[in-house]
Amino acid sequence: MVDLKKILKGSAIMIRVTVWNEYVHELKDEKIKEVYPKGIHEAIADFLGKEEDIEVKTVYLEMPDCGITDELLDNTDVLMWWGHIRHHEVPDEIAFKVQRAVLKGMGFIALHSAHHSKPFRFLMGTSGNLSWREDGDLERVWFVDPSHPIVQGVGNGRYFELPHEEMYGEPFSIPEPDKLILMGWYEGGEVFRSGCLYQKEYGKVFYFQPGHESYPTFYNKDVQKILLNAIRYVNPTYRVQSLDCPHVELINK
Repeated sequence: MVDLKKILKGSAIMIRVTVWNEYVHELKDEKIKEVYPKGIHEAIADFLGKEEDIEVKTVYLEMPDCGITDELLDNTDVLMWWGHIRHHEVPDEIAFKVQRAVLKGMGFIALHSAHHSKPFRFLMGTSGNLSWREDGDLERVWFVDPSHPIVQGVGNGRYFELPHEEMYGEPFSIPEPDKLILMGWYEGGEVFRSGCLYQKEYGKVFYFQPGHESYPTFYNKDVQKILLNAIRYVNPTYRVQSLDCPHVELINK
């Protein structure tokens, strides 16, 4: 079995992960609160925090500055973002801070409905629109590239299944991924690009579709393994302090 901790980052290096969540459904809907009593962000932080190489903190929409400050971004290696119905309440200047942090090297993982979040749309330059249906379909998530580090140790090596998920279907208005990792198939017949990897200047971006608030998707061991692999993959290997366009002197005079 591939040891991603050692191959990707080294077992002695701590990866600083911040999990951002709207944290709205879990407070207002009793059925969803039963699934995620402490919020989706804390459910994710719970399994991340058990890893020796990960240090995790959580922030959410109702915090000052939506929980996103310059200091937090400077001390975050990988930012995970879950949003759904209040994307518009994130100020543009906060979203642009996230975008710039990614361009400077921070890793970014967009979860489920974060396809419509401002940080993701600003990074992609597109609407992020798709088709959807919430019927609790079975989803079979296929590995487009079974050799990729993000899917190692997941499912049967070809796919894994989620008994219930919100259907997301093509067309998906995103740029062509640098690498398509996962393709979702639903019992209704639709397919969707469920795991997409991008390089945005110095930072890596991974979009991961499963994770609707009504279903216990983030307790699924295969989903957890993919997210752990993805964190270690998008963790920065190179990061700059500023985005400059310098004037330089001629070397050979």
